[in-house]
Amino acid sequence: MYYLNLHTHKFTENSSVIEIVNQYPLEANTNLPNYSIGIHPWHINKSEYENELQIINNLINNKECLAVGECGLDKNFDVDFSFQTKVFIEQLKIAETYNKPVILHIVKAYEELLQILKQEKITVPIVLHGFSKNIELANALIKNNIYLSFGKYLFLSEATAKAFEKLPIDNLFLETDNSNYAINEVYIKASEIKNISVQDLQVNIYNNFLRVFKKKIK
Repeated sequence: MYYLNLHTHKFTENSSVIEIVNQYPLEANTNLPNYSIGIHPWHINKSEYENELQIINNLINNKECLAVGECGLDKNFDVDFSFQTKVFIEQLKIAETYNKPVILHIVKAYEELLQILKQEKITVPIVLHGFSKNIELANALIKNNIYLSFGKYLFLSEATAKAFEKLPIDNLFLETDNSNYAINEVYIKASEIKNISVQDLQVNIYNNFLRVFKKKIK
């Protein structure tokens, strides 16, 4: 059974791992077996974003391209928030047009996120990567049909680990992002928190992958 790494910046070529590798449009490597592509709110450039959106449009139907993202909103970063919102909505529209899931980066903008998803009538699966908050926020997001992906904060935050323990496994993913943890280490930690075997966790998260990304790995 595979380990599923929902979001990573490194391709390891490990045959036991399905890795969704984050790609930036201007640097995209289309030879990767599974990737997402999006404009991160930290990297929005007013002179380049239209070109980047076109690149996303051009690559989104490649069978290796599994999702739009990571994209989203970040109030901690010094990019005009209204412009972040504009670029984010444009990417949501691409995802909706081509029926692709979205991998999110959201910092201090959860209410705005939910408002935008409702306003734009977004129906594709949404996965918030790098969840680091508590059970109250987790439940609010899941109630709005948002999947949550957990990584390094399972090791670093007791509140986040508690949230993971209590949440239904059908709504969860695991990831490494750009941390120093290997994906098998994240699975071991997650299995300890959930008090289930690593193998059962692999089966459940792989089933979540099939449901959201619609790609069966042979």
